[in-house]
Amino acid sequence: MKYKILCSDLDGTLLSSKSDVSEFAIEQIGKIKNDTKIILVSARMPSGMHYIQENLGISDQPIICYNGALVLAGNTALTSVFIPINILIDIYKLCEDLEADLGLYYNNEWYVPKTSLRVEKETKYTKTSPTFQDTQSTLNDWKQRNVGAHKIMLMCTKNSADTLMPVLQEKLGDVLNLYRSNDTLIEIASKTVSKLSAIKLLLEEDEALTDIVAFGDNYNDIEMLENVGNGVAVANAREEVKAISNHITLENTADGVAHYIAKNLVN
Repeated sequence: MKYKILCSDLDGTLLSSKSDVSEFAIEQIGKIKNDTKIILVSARMPSGMHYIQENLGISDQPIICYNGALVLAGNTALTSVFIPINILIDIYKLCEDLEADLGLYYNNEWYVPKTSLRVEKETKYTKTSPTFQDTQSTLNDWKQRNVGAHKIMLMCTKNSADTLMPVLQEKLGDVLNLYRSNDTLIEIASKTVSKLSAIKLLLEEDEALTDIVAFGDNYNDIEMLENVGNGVAVANAREEVKAISNHITLENTADGVAHYIAKNLVN
């Protein structure tokens, strides 16, 4: 079947390495991009996605950043939903006596209080650099500017993450999506947005969710994969993701998305 739109997650899905798309993926997407919209859907910030768009030759397409909290068409924000400053202050207070640093993201801004192995990895893999600034100063600046966080990355130890996660769920779980991406990282965004909500925003009058093929690997991809016309999981995806998908392709490191395109979507 021919699809009008292809939506793909990046890390662990379309990217065959930690930071780049392969030549094979560029080649296969090049074969369909004139007839199929290619929309990148990620938890990344815009600058961590733009270079991938450029490599794929799809810079004219919108991008879905921060799991749907920010949708951009060029420099125009089609939607921008951030966590308000009062909630950021509450989270900061909960972290004060624990080993937990707040990575704060707004649009193309990324603030961290100090460097760490996690920050260095993020810088390397997303080809973006943070501003080093103490968290209180960032919150003071944002309060004056009347902005908030499109995403928070809580960089913890395992013990502090174990402590924080249930407290955050109890106190703020009704307004925030809290996602523990590994033993030491907690990703936080507004509960009012998702990858699926952002995709729906981009649909034109003659387009429906059934016109979409989507690729993903993680929990934050489940809603997207369940609701489009064809949800495809990479083989390295979490078992829960594979269980709800229509198809399973090769692992991301084996260019699973590109191979699926070559086999099923190229005329």
